[in-house]
Amino acid sequence: MPRDITLDRVRNIGVMAHIDAGKTTITERVLLFTGRIHRAGEVHHGTTAMDFSPEEQAMGITINAAATTTHWAVRDGARAGQRHQINVIDTPGHVDFTMEVERSLRVLDGAVAVFDAARGVEPQTETVWRQADRYGVARIAFVNKVDRPGADLAMCLDSMRRRLGARPVAVQLPLDAGLIDLVRDRAVTYDDESGRTFTVSEVPASQREAATRAREQLIEACAECDPSLTDAYLADGPGAITADDIERALRKATIEGRLVPVLCGSALKNRGIQMLLDAIVLYLPSPQDLPAVEGTHPDTGAALVRPPRDDAPVCALAFKVVSDRAQGTLTFVRVYAGTLRPGMTLLDTRRGRTERVGRLVQVHADERTALAEAPAGSIAAVLGWRDVRTGTTLCAVDQPMVLAGLNIPEPMVEVALEARTAGDSDRMTAGLARLAHEDPSLHVSTDPESGQTLLKGMGELHLEIVVERLRREHRAEVRVGEPRVAYRETVRGAGEATYRHVRQEGGTGQFAHVALSVEPGARGSGLVFTDDTVGGVIPQGYIPAIEKGVRGAMERGVATGYPMVDVRVRLLDGSFHKVDSSGPAFEIAGSRAFQEAAKSAGIVGLEPVMSVEVTVPEDFVGEAVASVQSRRGTVHDLRALGPLRVIDAAVPLAKLFGYVTELRSRTQGRGSAVMAFSHYDET
Repeated sequence: MPRDITLDRVRNIGVMAHIDAGKTTITERVLLFTGRIHRAGEVHHGTTAMDFSPEEQAMGITINAAATTTHWAVRDGARAGQRHQINVIDTPGHVDFTMEVERSLRVLDGAVAVFDAARGVEPQTETVWRQADRYGVARIAFVNKVDRPGADLAMCLDSMRRRLGARPVAVQLPLDAGLIDLVRDRAVTYDDESGRTFTVSEVPASQREAATRAREQLIEACAECDPSLTDAYLADGPGAITADDIERALRKATIEGRLVPVLCGSALKNRGIQMLLDAIVLYLPSPQDLPAVEGTHPDTGAALVRPPRDDAPVCALAFKVVSDRAQGTLTFVRVYAGTLRPGMTLLDTRRGRTERVGRLVQVHADERTALAEAPAGSIAAVLGWRDVRTGTTLCAVDQPMVLAGLNIPEPMVEVALEARTAGDSDRMTAGLARLAHEDPSLHVSTDPESGQTLLKGMGELHLEIVVERLRREHRAEVRVGEPRVAYRETVRGAGEATYRHVRQEGGTGQFAHVALSVEPGARGSGLVFTDDTVGGVIPQGYIPAIEKGVRGAMERGVATGYPMVDVRVRLLDGSFHKVDSSGPAFEIAGSRAFQEAAKSAGIVGLEPVMSVEVTVPEDFVGEAVASVQSRRGTVHDLRALGPLRVIDAAVPLAKLFGYVTELRSRTQGRGSAVMAFSHYDET
């Protein structure tokens, strides 16, 4: 079946930012101005289309990444009148729900990074920007709330350069009741509060000098990135560069990650949304603009490439799983190659089993529309897959291919749960299994001493939402313990150990001999295991068992009972017995040798440290600094933000429980604090 919209006119984008920057309000206006909805809801009223869960509506924040599809035709330039399809994912801004951002950015081609015009880059902005860097996602920026007191576009641009290492370039300037379009050198004034109609005119004389200077900076940046413009610029100056030249150069530089076009407006006042939609189409890539997806063969490990063509073998990535009590499991997929159709059979490369595509749907928030097919470049969902996990590659059975998965963050806070009744216990167990299936950053385990269920997540709010969903969706009433930090441990230095596992209890015995070394690994590297044995002293078939034993010992912890992380392990030597050696024996030997080597290397505890941004009036700076230092915090910077002062600090997570309440008490309710995970440090 031929496409309604060709692949070069498809945009897969996300909206990302720090909490309260206005992401969902912007998404709501995008849907309104494209005709996807007929009335915009408001976050503060709990009526937005994209924040549809009861928890989101009650709290006024985005908790779950929500997907939708809409269409837009650019009004000016080479693409004028061409209808484009925009697949949008609205992501959370709260640090506790960073997994939702991670899984979304993994499958997106572009993103709109939203900034508060009075605050610039904030802690979670840095986190989501690094996530986008990791997946090579092209970005444009939208500076929101330019109508609020303290709005400062220049400050926002400077903070992007300093804190994100980006090269932002303004393509608009704010104007009373409108904007200055620097690309086409004109003023856009909105006729009323609806934002639907506007008047295009010359730039006002009072803004002419600033607009000319900003436009020249824009043209210079484009000329530096596009050699075809350099000669014209050097020969005849900025006047030789047309608006179409600027748009072409900006698109190329944005896709390459060399420039970040910066737009501005006020989503709540409906200003700047049409120009933002134009920029999404003009500057962000289509799947066709990006390199063919790369992966490996599941059996041989050979490198494979799959082009984004509808007639290629199917290759898709499951990036989100949602359990719906009424309709069953809903699995969101990004189709990288081929065409997905109901009834076809795909290979689940994680389990090595096949899955039949049942009902295929397009999702708009909590609404579903049946699809006959999902061609390359699509974001769609499949109903009925019960065992497919987040990060799983689904591909043609006769041409298997495994894509890179997701970077799943480790949980940092845990609570103990106890069911109130026996019936609640059964419902709690079943509910936690479903919720953990949806959310890979949620870990469920049992305390071996107390028998309590331990629930681990990214933060207090994350766990509160899970407990509330247990009560609301699964009717499981539970008692919740006090939150505790999920510590880690690692080795301080290098160490070696040899362990001989010998057991003879009649009949076939057990024998395994392992010598290995350990040393600290890079932060975030986890376990790096290498086999340095020579001469076949240990058969290759037993090496995975040794690694499994090492991994199991790290998960259980060696000294503190907390998981061990970031260790390089080298298998040095060993021996085996032709009759008595086995995989389980080498797993035991690997585990015990690792524990002894780690003890000889020295073990140190690790704790999560948060990047904290405290904002207070100038009169309360002393109180705020004291509150940070009293919690083992380190102040890195103190800067002005209009009449306020901002303290950038690093504070151990264990010392931040109840901090916001204390800060408000110390500052007469005028202080605020936001935080994002920074790193693990020694306790």
